[in-house]
Amino acid sequence: MIRENQRIFNIALVVIDFSVITLALILAWYIRFETDLLGFGRSIWGFDHYIMPIVLIIPAYIFIYYIFGLYTPQRTKKTINSEALKIIEVNFIGLLLVVTLLFVFGLTDYSRYMLAMFAIFSTIFSITERFIIRTLLKLMRSRQYNIKYILVVGAEELGIKLSGLINENEYLGYSIMGFLDDSLEKGERINGSKIIGNVGDLEDVISENLVDRVIITLSHSQYHRLEWIVETCEKCGVRAEIVPDYYRYMPAKPHMDVIEGMPLIQIRHIPLDNTFNRYMKRSLDLILVVPAIIILSPLLFLVAILVKISSPGPVIFKQERVGLNRKIFYMYKFRSMKVHDEEREKFQWTTADDPRKTRFGSFIRKTSIDELPQFFNILKGEMSLIGPRPERPHFVEKFKEEIPKYMIKHHVRPGMTGWAQVNGYRGNTSLIKRIQYDIYYVENWTMTLDVKIFFRTLINLFRDKNAY
Repeated sequence: MIRENQRIFNIALVVIDFSVITLALILAWYIRFETDLLGFGRSIWGFDHYIMPIVLIIPAYIFIYYIFGLYTPQRTKKTINSEALKIIEVNFIGLLLVVTLLFVFGLTDYSRYMLAMFAIFSTIFSITERFIIRTLLKLMRSRQYNIKYILVVGAEELGIKLSGLINENEYLGYSIMGFLDDSLEKGERINGSKIIGNVGDLEDVISENLVDRVIITLSHSQYHRLEWIVETCEKCGVRAEIVPDYYRYMPAKPHMDVIEGMPLIQIRHIPLDNTFNRYMKRSLDLILVVPAIIILSPLLFLVAILVKISSPGPVIFKQERVGLNRKIFYMYKFRSMKVHDEEREKFQWTTADDPRKTRFGSFIRKTSIDELPQFFNILKGEMSLIGPRPERPHFVEKFKEEIPKYMIKHHVRPGMTGWAQVNGYRGNTSLIKRIQYDIYYVENWTMTLDVKIFFRTLINLFRDKNAY
């Protein structure tokens, strides 16, 4: 029944997408040619000329939506954010495809303004449509409609945690119809659901009850029973899924690789391991940094002069830091302190009232102007605009023994600013929380997240109480 409902839902979704894309095209035509909002007159071509290409546009968009997984179930997605980003990406690709098709079919006189409005409207309408649909589905599921019934095999730690998560998140639309376990008595309850039999009763329970999914949460010591359980589920026509006992070692978004048919689960999924993602991030760094150096060059020269005047010593302070793949590099800053013994300094933290700071140094540290020379670290490829802040080798060796997962931050290029910094973890703040934010960034990197961090950094530039 659930599978049949899913097919009906997917068909309905295609019809709704068809309608939304058509509406976006008609609205774009109407604003462009039937109103004076853009200051243009009417076209010599009629309505048919601009709407007829819909026979190309609609199938192209529906096909791309399908290819990018917009018709796969989204039951386990709590928010629409990831789907919205995918819709933006798909609509951009769709626009390029439409322009190509129009060129191929000789429709080169098609209005560019209309196409631009169509791209904007189709994206906004599609995101709004999906948001409304997902909200309605979650509401229905929280009221016990469109429910999937789950049989859990194993009532130990994994089974207890799984059932707790399902009970806490009603929007998922799952209901545990019972547990099978050999160590507990029939009738005992786990998070409100009963033990309805032993593991050996699996086939009888599936045959006598409505079961949509069987989720196996056995401990590692019982893995010898997996083959029989999976074969029994397949024999009864029910999908079996496994929560691995080692899931605690896996990231939030595990990545699967395959070597000649043998699956490999990557314990740490790093989006920036992808060549295209690295290229896009590096390109954005260069696009922003090169003009920034040119525009800010008068400020850089002025600061250099004032640093030299404020106290004797070099203008640029360089210090060893640990970067991508644990490689050592020299990070540049405008010198903000009096010249001192570098061997002693590399073991010291900077404090709010540090006596080593010069008067001008306090100002450039407070405003983060002292960090500007790191633009040249970015040009050299040692750093990025956005990323975890790099640390000195001595402290890296110390923290990797004291803070779990500390070294994960070195899977990406360090940055001038990062997710931890814009969330208030800069300077003398919790190292553990800082690393948690750094790991989140490493595992969940997107261009959108970088843009968000960039603008939050600009907003916080002159009001960060932890900058000193």
